[in-house]
Amino acid sequence: MENQDKQIFTLQVYTENVAGMLSQITAVFTRRQINIESLNVSPSSIKGIHKYTITAYSDEDTMKKVVKGIEKKIDVVKAHFYTNADLFLVEVALLKLSTPFVMATPEISRIIRHANARITEVNDTFCIVVAQGTTDQILDVFHSIRNTNKECILQFTRSGRIAVTRSCQEEVSKFLHERGEEI
Repeated sequence: MENQDKQIFTLQVYTENVAGMLSQITAVFTRRQINIESLNVSPSSIKGIHKYTITAYSDEDTMKKVVKGIEKKIDVVKAHFYTNADLFLVEVALLKLSTPFVMATPEISRIIRHANARITEVNDTFCIVVAQGTTDQILDVFHSIRNTNKECILQFTRSGRIAVTRSCQEEVSKFLHERGEEI
């Protein structure tokens, strides 16, 4: 599936906290041959309910089918998909940079400051930089540093997307309220 013809969607899936849910949810993507770009799982604000935030490139019709497939799972409370415009979202990245290269290349410090990233640890060998923002902002920091000095980056990782909706209540809260369940 070519990403250039597709749009990025963020799915939020709320499930009961039971073992095996991750494999059941990812199986829905696998059956449709959709690659998951990022995945974050955490307890939600509702006791006993976990929230899966999943990003994937696809089209709207396919996402509707994916959501229906996920909601058929017995322990899934609710699933919904969103575009970037529907969400407040953020990712976090950690970069381990070579301290000697950072010290020798002032441009790297400027890139870090310009990105509002912060250096959280420094020793003679490496420094740790924490950056947060959208996927594009995080990748801009990474590519800018790499383009300045390829040998500077020792390690790089970024989190899955975390997101909240722009509406006052999440879809799962509305759903549970309509069913008369306590939130």
